Amino acid sequence: MVYQPAAGARDLLPLDVAQKRWIEDKLQQVFHRWGYHRIITSTLERMDTLMAGEAIQRQMVIQLQNSEDEELGLRPELTASIARAVVTRIANLRHPQRLYYNANVFRRIWENRHNRQQEFYQAGVELLGVGGLLANAEVLLLAGNCLTALGLQDWHLILGEAGITRSLLDAFPINLRAKVRSAIAHLDRITIDTLPLTDELRERARIMLDLRGNSADVLQKVSSLNLDAEQQEAVNNLKSLVELLESEGKFPIILDLSLIQTIDYYTGIVFEIVNNTDSQARVLGRGGRYDQLLGLYHPQGENIPGIGFVLNIEDLYQVLLTTQQLPQETPASDWLVVPESPAAHIAAFAYAQKLRESPDLVRVELDLGGTDIPAIKQYARDRSIAQIAWIKADGSPIIEKVSQ
Repeated sequence: MVYQPAAGARDLLPLDVAQKRWIEDKLQQVFHRWGYHRIITSTLERMDTLMAGEAIQRQMVIQLQNSEDEELGLRPELTASIARAVVTRIANLRHPQRLYYNANVFRRIWENRHNRQQEFYQAGVELLGVGGLLANAEVLLLAGNCLTALGLQDWHLILGEAGITRSLLDAFPINLRAKVRSAIAHLDRITIDTLPLTDELRERARIMLDLRGNSADVLQKVSSLNLDAEQQEAVNNLKSLVELLESEGKFPIILDLSLIQTIDYYTGIVFEIVNNTDSQARVLGRGGRYDQLLGLYHPQGENIPGIGFVLNIEDLYQVLLTTQQLPQETPASDWLVVPESPAAHIAAFAYAQKLRESPDLVRVELDLGGTDIPAIKQYARDRSIAQIAWIKADGSPIIEKVSQ
């Protein structure tokens, strides 16, 4: 019998872990520099928590049941769990809350189901308790800073505004609105042309399909749609955000007001981070503003503004593999400590522990016996170990640098 991991799962061997950790460490350094603090939430959540924000379809949640017949699920994303934790666990909540996470999530994948991955690793941030231009800009600039720290060059941000897009859809008949929304989300011109719409509404739908490209052009097109005062204010706010981002230097933006996320809790800006180098575009991350989600979990129903993004570690890994930046070997040990005789065993353990107590990280291995001197030296060369400490019975060491 061949033992393998469950379908949809995979093991991470030491080199895989080293490469994954390299990405996570780079991102964590950026999060810390921006004043964000790590939060860890439960892997297992109540289904009503996961479904409250309609963040994901029920059939995509890997569900479990406890002895009390309570519906539970493995978290398919982090935002809902963080929203629950913040409003129910943090007393006298002070704003803003700058939080980041680095965790695994689980999703049941139905299409082409056989052996499709169902466990994913993500890193991301949530900025809670503050809305407006500066908060939006901080999160987008932070996302850009993350990609810069990883050395990624060929990427762009697709930026939309869920509030504007949703309000523009209000002009369509209720019975057709979902079909129009789906057609716009999938850039489906045929459906737009065949739906029973008036000429005016059909033209409006066609314009919405084309609200993508250079920011100045898109903003000009959307302003031609006879906006009311609230819609015009949202467009003006979006224009101010784009100007701020573009003033920061090279921040590659494609404005796309046809961008409609499947997650329904977004209320303001929405965005995707897309890599340009592959023949097929790869979405590295996504995010947006959700100003009504936390109110679903708040004991008094108080709405607390929030915005965040998630980066997909696997997708970043696939892109970075082509750049040779990731570690190509597992980290080598610094020392191999070898007792020269049974009488030196205690002294060897003591010397190895002394090395490990260095203020800096020092990797120390102890030779466990059973090999001769040439084999010990060959082992050190094979593992790229820098130095061997030969320990005598009296505890004195002889240090040998290993030639690679």
